[in-house]
Amino acid sequence: MQADSPPSGSVTIAGVASAKGLVDLSTIRNTTDLLVDRLRDAPDHIAFEVRPENGMLAGAWEQVSTSNFMSEVRGVARGLIASGIGAGDHVLIMAPTQYLWAVADFASMFAGAIVVPSYDTATDAQLDAILRDVSPVAAFAGDGATHQRIMAAAERTGQELRVWVFGATPLSASEHALPPSMDDLKSLAPHVSEQTLEDRRRSASLDDIATIVYTSGTTGTPKGAQITHRNLVGQVLNTAAAYGEVVKDTGNTVLFLPLTHVLGRALQLICVAKGMRVAHLSDPKEVVQALTVLKPTFLVVVPRVLEKIQAAAESAARTKKIEPLWRRAVETAERWGAHLERVDAGVEQRVPMSLRAQHAVFDRVFYRRLRAVMGNRIDYLLSGAATLQPSLAQFFRGLGVPVIEGYGLTETTAPLAGGRPGSLRSGTVGTPLPGNIVAISSEGEVLARGVGIFAGYRRPEHNEGAFLDGYFRTGDLGSLDEDGTLTLMGRAKNVIVTSTGRTISPETWEQTAETHPLVAHAVLVGNDRPYLVGVLVLDPQALLARGHAHEPNTQSPLPASGVQLCHDESILKEVSAAVQQANEQVVPSERVQRWKAVLISPANEQNFVTPTMKLKRAPLLDALDPVVTELFH
Repeated sequence: MQADSPPSGSVTIAGVASAKGLVDLSTIRNTTDLLVDRLRDAPDHIAFEVRPENGMLAGAWEQVSTSNFMSEVRGVARGLIASGIGAGDHVLIMAPTQYLWAVADFASMFAGAIVVPSYDTATDAQLDAILRDVSPVAAFAGDGATHQRIMAAAERTGQELRVWVFGATPLSASEHALPPSMDDLKSLAPHVSEQTLEDRRRSASLDDIATIVYTSGTTGTPKGAQITHRNLVGQVLNTAAAYGEVVKDTGNTVLFLPLTHVLGRALQLICVAKGMRVAHLSDPKEVVQALTVLKPTFLVVVPRVLEKIQAAAESAARTKKIEPLWRRAVETAERWGAHLERVDAGVEQRVPMSLRAQHAVFDRVFYRRLRAVMGNRIDYLLSGAATLQPSLAQFFRGLGVPVIEGYGLTETTAPLAGGRPGSLRSGTVGTPLPGNIVAISSEGEVLARGVGIFAGYRRPEHNEGAFLDGYFRTGDLGSLDEDGTLTLMGRAKNVIVTSTGRTISPETWEQTAETHPLVAHAVLVGNDRPYLVGVLVLDPQALLARGHAHEPNTQSPLPASGVQLCHDESILKEVSAAVQQANEQVVPSERVQRWKAVLISPANEQNFVTPTMKLKRAPLLDALDPVVTELFH
């Protein structure tokens, strides 16, 4: 069960920054101690808020104390042991984000098992690959349909495993039989003593594998990253120590990131360890409505969520025919946010009177309403998983909702670096978090060492070239300033080399184009070509808000399947502004000469976009090969 050391090579370091760990891990056995210690310190504290059974967001959310959560975890864990789950066995969890995901996660670790999350949106091929790779002996499914999918995958791959469903739902609409549920599992608990459970809970050490998380596959085939208990505990406790003013037992959050993703999982562990109340949402589209009900003090988002909040406000202003006023409000918020950054840096102190007056006016007209939409209690937002435009970070800070930008990967057990309250700088992802080291190679690649660095991929061939001198190669390009602050400059694999020999990082053009409300993703193309072209993926929700899409069962511009070109002249005219703006942000040789806008069918979105809203470039460009070829003729 212990992790093997990954292979290593040699590397030339051009810059390095490190942060000493703040937490002594010598007294901790494994990840389960996070909950055990919290139970000892605050058994009656509210740990979770659970959505009402009727599904209404505005209803009374059930409050679950630490002791009640522990009781459920122990019951399920004893049931797992009674069912024959052994220490070191693999247990699959395939379900959307919800409270019972947390129960299943902790219960599996209490039983000594290794947790293997899978996105409930995974294709059959992806699910089959995971089952073949780890051969789980048991699984948790979010519903009856997922139960059937797992059982079908087990049959295809020749696996034998038991599957329990979170809720007692029929296997299908045409069947009345119920699959085994988590309640059935808990009914087996009396067959296992508390001492047996405690022995099993303590069977794993810090250097044993706690979970195997499959990478999102944005740059190739998903790989199984082996994460140890030391990785989880070290990152969780050190991150919590670094953000004591953010993660606190008087605060609460709404977790809607997939718990399959390591960032969502790490946040949940931090909240459990430090007593921050957690509510779960499986559908990100419900977040805005939920914020006014749950009123979180802290929220983790991907940049696309912030872009959509701003775009929705712009759309409302357009409807009310006050768009010019809104644009002035956006500019004022950005200037105010930039001023606060300079105050943090000690560069400025006084606010210009004209800016102060404008900000006060727009606060009454716009800003306070946006804060109210977010629940009126958010102290900080944390943005991760993708690059956040500096202007957007400054906009939200100007509203009165500062954004902490962070950086990490599955292989770093989520947070590797992050901005700190009081020293936030838009456009950067902060300094290394305690217990971590960030270095820059002579080629400009970001390298990482420290408590969060995983134990390597499951397959030896995936580890080839992944480590150099004990550093993990992130594949990202970046730089460190004199204070150790990290600035990212794009993916090394995304660098374009034109046929004229010019090397171009596409991120500036792409990120600028993506600030347009109608553009979900932008891709710059030009490897081995004489010039650059662009592909813009349109946002279906933004189109709906603009009136370009229609109600179901009526004519819609969205394709029924696959990817298709957009031919709507009114949409193309609007989107051309995104191309023009992006071209203005780069030198002439890095501007696109031609471009196309495309629409992805909602039925096929998972083939091209990860659950954390990152674009899978290779599959999209493969699907659009004829379109791209035409752009170069």
